[in-house]
Formats: sequence, structure tokens, C-alpha cells
Amino acid sequence: MRTWIAACRGALAFLTRLPVGHREGDWDAFRSRPATLPFVGLVAGSLAAIPLLAVDVLGAPTVALAYLLTVYAVVGIHNLDGVADLGDALVVHGDRERRREVLKDTTTGVGALLAVSLTVAGLALGALGVAELPPATAVGVAIAAEIGARLGLAAMACFGAASHEGMGSQLTEAATPGRFVAPAGIVLGAAALLWPHPAAIAVPGALAGVALPWLWANRNLGGVSGDVFGAAAEIGRVVGLHAGVIAWTLS
Repeated sequence: MRTWIAACRGALAFLTRLPVGHREGDWDAFRSRPATLPFVGLVAGSLAAIPLLAVDVLGAPTVALAYLLTVYAVVGIHNLDGVADLGDALVVHGDRERRREVLKDTTTGVGALLAVSLTVAGLALGALGVAELPPATAVGVAIAAEIGARLGLAAMACFGAASHEGMGSQLTEAATPGRFVAPAGIVLGAAALLWPHPAAIAVPGALAGVALPWLWANRNLGGVSGDVFGAAAEIGRVVGLHAGVIAWTLS
């Protein structure tokens, strides 16, 4: 139990800006237990969704902005650095080595600017769509999108291969495929019970969002990295939100 508490504490300390503190060994406990990733999604998604409860008082546009600000207040903006780096690597011409060089380059190119702009705009528009749903449904979709995105990161850690030594390899080398069974069973089982509620559909939507940069990285970089993990978290959240909104619209 102490190890799991340490893993949860390490996950929250690494993946959010919440003042949980950390102790020696928390990082190692976290990276070897990917089940803590959906837990972080539950905590972060629940906190970020609080403004959605005020839609009847503040109106959808204001609530959407409040949600956007709360998301980044809770999880920070470091994942957007991964989006930026992947954006530059996406538009550069060259082989895998050239793209890896661009990932490490601190210069911000037009690909980075476009990628970050589209991601933030996508989140803002998704938030606006969610804010127009009934409050309880909106909160469910926001939480499910965050959990689904984090479950996708758990899958990447358990089944992915790192392109080089670094943050990505620390996550992929410590997690094993068997570690994915429990979190996947819990999250996907809950989504199946709620189907076809928009929140349930947000989960596979978020997983699809994570799969996009993961598959691209495997093909063009030779594996995943810390930047890919960060970008996948952002894209997964955006796609999950939009999937939930589309599900509500079509229902």
C-alpha cells in the first residue's frame, strides 16, 4: 500500500501542479505503475471540470474560458512543449535522425507555433461545446476525456518503445504490458457500463487522440519520447472532448 501511495504521489507531482510534495522513490514507484495515470486523469479532470458547474450562472463562453484556464492551472503547460517540438518535427524535411535533431532543437519554428495554436484552439472550442451540455453531462465528458487520455499514456508506457534514451525510455522501460490490464479493465469496463453516454464515448475518443502522435512517432521517429507523451496527453484530451460533444449532438 505504501508503494502505491508513493506511486500516486509521484504521478501527481510529475504530471500536475498540485502541491502534493514528493519523497525519494516516488518517481520510480510511479513509472513502474502505469495504473496511476488514469488516477491522475480522474483527479485533474475533476478539478478542471469544476467551472462547468457554473454554466447556468456565467454562460457557456465564460465557463469555457474558465475551464481552459483551470486545465492548465492544474496540469501545467509543459505538455505544450511536446506539442511544439512535434509540430516542428512534423513539418521538417529529412529522415528520422533529422526529425530527432529538430525535437532537441530549442528554436521555435512555424510548425511549433501552428501545432500549439491548433491544440489550444481545439481545446477551447471543445470546451465551448462541452459547456453547452447539461452541467452533469459536461462534467462527465471532461473527466472522461482526461481519464481516457491518461489511459492512452499508460498504454504507450506499457507497449511503446522509446526512440532514444530520455524521459520516454524511463517510462517505457519501467512498465510492462501486464501492468496495463488492470487500469484498462477498470476504465473501459466503466465506459462500457455507461455506453452510449457521451462520457463513455469520450474515453475511446481520447484513446484515438493519443494514438495519432504515437503512430506518427513510431513511423517517423522510430519510437516515442517525452515530447510524444506530452503531445499525446494534450491531443487525447482535445479529441476526447470533441467526441463527447459529437455523441451528445447525435443522440
